[in-house]
Amino acid sequence: MLSMFPPLTDFVALMGLDLVLSAGCLRLLNATRLSLRCRKVLTLACFLVLWLPVGGAQLPILAYIRGVSSDLSITLVVLACLGLRQRLSGRCVVYSREHAAVLAVVAVAALFLYPLALGWGDWDAYRPGWGAPGLWAGLLFVSLLAWGFGLRLLPTLVGLALLAWTAGILESTNLWDYLMDPWLAIFAVSYCVRRGLKKTVARVRRASSPAFN
Repeated sequence: MLSMFPPLTDFVALMGLDLVLSAGCLRLLNATRLSLRCRKVLTLACFLVLWLPVGGAQLPILAYIRGVSSDLSITLVVLACLGLRQRLSGRCVVYSREHAAVLAVVAVAALFLYPLALGWGDWDAYRPGWGAPGLWAGLLFVSLLAWGFGLRLLPTLVGLALLAWTAGILESTNLWDYLMDPWLAIFAVSYCVRRGLKKTVARVRRASSPAFN
């Protein structure tokens, strides 16, 4: 009977991927004129359809997507869940300031981690993720700094990633894979670039507009 169910790490990875894809589906549907009820039904349908077995191996669609995307980080899955809740309930779950702070930290970490992990330097920044105290100290410092500025989301995400890493609910044993992934990194960097460009354009327009007395 137990053989009918996938291992815990596989189930968690597939569920996380499904939640992220469903959140993306709902985000796209929000740009349409469909009613909230219709958007909820379509999002639920997307969530369920992705579990349908296909192919000769009768694996769920999610398994094939996972083969391309790899496992997603705890941070991305939690952010997707918060986005789902916010759009389904219509209530502000995460303030834009909190969201922007998390993405800014992820963008900086990504620009630091991935180039070094790909061999662009003499030091592998990915290695501390296997349990180096220096990484824990850095995460504690960033979390306390965010808490001091009144930001609660970032320390919460770090705490959840640490708990998940300790429990070993993903296949990876590296803490970095629980904190972030390439898809989240791409989204965070593009978000920061767009945000920076908008602010620059706004400042230029203010500076070029005539002053009124």
